[in-house]
Amino acid sequence: MSNTSGSPGSNVVKADETTIITPEAVVEQLRALRQQIPEYTQLPPPGAQALRRAAQVAPEFTHAAINTVGASEMVQAAVGRSPEEMRQDENEIARWTAVEDELVAMLKGVRAANLVRRHRLGLAVLQTYSIGRQLVRNKDHAHLLPHVEGMKRLNKFGRRRTKAPAEQEPAKQPQPQPQVK
Repeated sequence: MSNTSGSPGSNVVKADETTIITPEAVVEQLRALRQQIPEYTQLPPPGAQALRRAAQVAPEFTHAAINTVGASEMVQAAVGRSPEEMRQDENEIARWTAVEDELVAMLKGVRAANLVRRHRLGLAVLQTYSIGRQLVRNKDHAHLLPHVEGMKRLNKFGRRRTKAPAEQEPAKQPQPQPQVK
């Protein structure tokens, strides 16, 4: 049952309902959203590194530079930007930084949710292996033996790795000590 508010035929869902979205739908929406973000790009590490130094100037330095551009038409002509354009960039950066923070928080949440899912599955898998090992001891459950043996072969938790024997160095002969008379 869907509760809607607003005018008849409205598709607005009340806030008390939670709609679960599929991973594929999230990917589709993110890709559509990506197309709408101005100047969206991916940079290779060397390209990003080349931009970082100038991109990390102190805010006070930025304000002083904008004021300098506003104080001199010659500086404005040399830079090719008006103080209004530079302030607009500064404003957009602040607004898009809020988006960046929200996306980072969402990424952390998605990663945490996947960790919980992996743990839930991993716990069930390890329990299955443990129960299977116990059951195959009884001949009534011999049909599980190939499955348990397969899991045993693939198990990376309970197996001790054998270390290659270290090459033994030949015992050093003690050097005769000169005798003092």
